[in-house]
Amino acid sequence: MENVIKVKNLTKIFRDFTAVDDISFSVKRGEIFAFLGPNGAGKTTTIKMMTTILKPTSGRIFINDNDVVSNQAAARKSFGIVFQEPSLDDELTAYENMEYHGILYQVPKEKRRIKTENLLKFFQLFERRNEIIKKFSGGMRRRLEIARALLHQPKILFLDEPTVGLDPQTRNRIWSYIQDLRKREDLTVFFTTHLMEEAEREADRIAIIDHGQIIALNSPKGLEEETETESLEEAFLVLTGKDIREGGEKGGPRIRNI
Repeated sequence: MENVIKVKNLTKIFRDFTAVDDISFSVKRGEIFAFLGPNGAGKTTTIKMMTTILKPTSGRIFINDNDVVSNQAAARKSFGIVFQEPSLDDELTAYENMEYHGILYQVPKEKRRIKTENLLKFFQLFERRNEIIKKFSGGMRRRLEIARALLHQPKILFLDEPTVGLDPQTRNRIWSYIQDLRKREDLTVFFTTHLMEEAEREADRIAIIDHGQIIALNSPKGLEEETETESLEEAFLVLTGKDIREGGEKGGPRIRNI
């Protein structure tokens, strides 16, 4: 199966601190891939490089065969992103938020209209399309952010803590939408989460990063077998240690470096 994300020997150094240390991995088309790590492990820096926000110190990243440094515009068109922090304009309607995103990504007017209506219907927001965002619940906002990220028909969807702060019912519904989209459109999903049960349930494979290095990469079941544990959370603690992180403590024993 084709790899739509390829990360090769990626490193990011801030002055005398190495945030990401020579990591390599790939993600297959249609895969749901989780990226986990303690605070200060390097996952945010990695994601920022993958989504063209930060420039790598060395190494290469290919998004749908586009180099994110030398072909940044094409790489950006290949993915949609939903940040952990809200990014909708509260003073605009749901439809207007979608419209401005489509204009930004140069989606033709008629295609933009049809795609917006289809996505709002898919995420059960069409009846509320003319309401301003400040009236929306947290779950409705998150569904709209995902719908907006898909408007330009990306091949890859990046989700940073997509269900943080949401109740279990809303989390379940959002993942139901995402899994449906993955099956219908062969969408690749790359996400971070602090909810271990979410990663264990939804991800095909999981990469665990600590101290800037990928220390394990496997299916949820494979990580449990490697660490001789009975849950992903237990495996994560074996791999990264049980100390509370402020960004600099040492983790637990490493099983293997990918």
